[in-house]
Amino acid sequence: MNIISEPVGTLDVALGHAARLLERDAALAAEQASEILKAVPGHPHARLILGAAHRIGGQTRLALEILEPLAREQPRSAPAHLELAIARGEAGRVSEAIASLRRALQLKPDSADGWRLLADYLDLAGDPGGADQARAHHLRAATKDPRLLEAAAFLVENKLPQAEARLRSHLARYTTDIAALRMLAEVAARLRRYSDSQTLLERCLELSPSFDAARHNYGVVLNRQGKAAAALKQVEILLAREPRNPGYLNLKAAVLANLGNYAESIELYEAVLKDFPRQPMIWMSYGHSLKTARRQDESVAAYRRAIAMQPTLGEAYWSLANLKTFRFSDADLLALRHALDRNDLSDEDSLHFEFALAKALEDEGDYAQSFVHYSKGNSIRRLQHSYSAEDNARYVSRCKRQYTADFFTARNSAGEQSADPIFIVGLPRAGSTLLEQILASHPLVEGTMELPVLPQIARELAGRDEQDHEAPFFGAVAALDHAKLRALGERYLASTRNYRKTAAPFFIDKMPNNWLYVGLIQLILPNAKIIDARRHPLGCCLSAFKQHFARGQNFSYDLEDLGRFYRDYVELMAHVDAVLPGRVHRVFYESTVEDTELEVRRLLDYCALPFEERCLRFYENERAVRTASSEQVRRPIFRDGMDHWRHFEPWLGPLKEALGSVLERYPVVPDFPPSVDFGISRSIKT
Repeated sequence: MNIISEPVGTLDVALGHAARLLERDAALAAEQASEILKAVPGHPHARLILGAAHRIGGQTRLALEILEPLAREQPRSAPAHLELAIARGEAGRVSEAIASLRRALQLKPDSADGWRLLADYLDLAGDPGGADQARAHHLRAATKDPRLLEAAAFLVENKLPQAEARLRSHLARYTTDIAALRMLAEVAARLRRYSDSQTLLERCLELSPSFDAARHNYGVVLNRQGKAAAALKQVEILLAREPRNPGYLNLKAAVLANLGNYAESIELYEAVLKDFPRQPMIWMSYGHSLKTARRQDESVAAYRRAIAMQPTLGEAYWSLANLKTFRFSDADLLALRHALDRNDLSDEDSLHFEFALAKALEDEGDYAQSFVHYSKGNSIRRLQHSYSAEDNARYVSRCKRQYTADFFTARNSAGEQSADPIFIVGLPRAGSTLLEQILASHPLVEGTMELPVLPQIARELAGRDEQDHEAPFFGAVAALDHAKLRALGERYLASTRNYRKTAAPFFIDKMPNNWLYVGLIQLILPNAKIIDARRHPLGCCLSAFKQHFARGQNFSYDLEDLGRFYRDYVELMAHVDAVLPGRVHRVFYESTVEDTELEVRRLLDYCALPFEERCLRFYENERAVRTASSEQVRRPIFRDGMDHWRHFEPWLGPLKEALGSVLERYPVVPDFPPSVDFGISRSIKT
């Protein structure tokens, strides 16, 4: 008997009633189905309802005892395979759930629920590409709109420009089509245009608050932009409806980690992995949280567990390498080489394997081959991310022209007057984490993380001005009156409270690239402290070149780009020193290594903090540290890394040339020419 056939007669009326009960009272549905089975033993439709009722009621084992034999007996029943897939998923048998879903979708390819569930479980299984394709199928099945079928097909094939063109054309006529809006948001997210994606998803939810798939996307996009507190609100809404949904639980754990709630994040990851233990991506995320919480042995074990389940997961190998203190075994080296010999690796896995092998070879002292693999990994990354050194130079030049001494004097009494924030700026890998750890060891100072708040404010200002077509950010800043500047400072303080966990009066915002916004800091928070962490240009830039950054450091994938970026940074900070003398406190990494106590005392004096012996024993601080230097700052200062760049000097020609006089005169700052107008500066740098 085919259980999806339409029922007729008294029996079928009872079956219909039991099916409707499933939607509001699983216990009553189970009772009704059981009564039917007493009258008609073995009836497949009644068994399906009973199995579903048990699953909804949390009795997964009983559900499987009914659904597994039912699916075998009814091999061509899509509903039976679909319900079995859900039960297997809730039992933590994700790979079997995926197999059941694929069977159900073979039988009923237009099942929107089937594609949605397949996407969720593929995400859980660590197959984001397959999940993306399944969601595109889901949208195609859900809409039934022939005008969207072509766009959905382009999404399945990852032909993003074509998909975007079709969707924008469709939405120009049908502005409230939520399926098309969500599809376009997916395109924007894949292209890393997260702000655009956020706007589209907000419109989706405005039109349809119960559109959970869009809400899940919305939470992900918010989290990727550093808006973790807002993301948490969205995932809590989803979990209120489906408290056992593993995809939602996984997102919540990631959000909690971004908020600095590592203990809660770890606890949640452990709960998910208890029910779904064979999820390599979740094991890897769990390892990240363990690392940050100083549980290194456990983090290594978690990364190893991910690798055992998915040997081609390059990011897990890089995560081991990124511990800095970890050393690969001979067997690991062989595995890394074999992985790179494969022809079926994704670019993402390939670049992670390249960086991991490069680090392993560097530890072995094979610097020539190590540099080859660092270069290969960076080349892959460079193709994935656009970066213009010319745009960055234009931005710096415009900063110098706008941020004059007179400009700041005219706004001298503006801004929020709080002295709570301590900004640490500079380039990545310049010693900023070390300074943060030193300051965070003081009882009056709280270390947070690399906070995304100031760059978010800058991006919003860049989109606010409609008059300055050359550089919207600067026109918007110039137009801010005293009250608006104060409001932005208040907003910064309010937003950063989400990341503060103690009652310490001062807190650290250690986002290195905030050197780009020192002028904005002065305007909205004139009493905040600003510390410039500076390191030898070759040591700093090479260290950034060797560090695979997940996002936000697009200048770091090419030696010439790195040199020009470092030069731009020195030039802008020299300008700040000239127009705001003494405003910024500079700390040279080499000086900190040579005479730690002297530099610590100078640092504390600048911050108007009393000397604290614990700041010299910063390595004893138990606080969580998220950056790549997390393990290094948990040891006393050592000299070994100061001249490590010399091992790679034969290959640093492009970097040296780009640095020019900044390298030749370090630590003295060379004279820079007056700012000039390079032309149109298209966007704010992040």
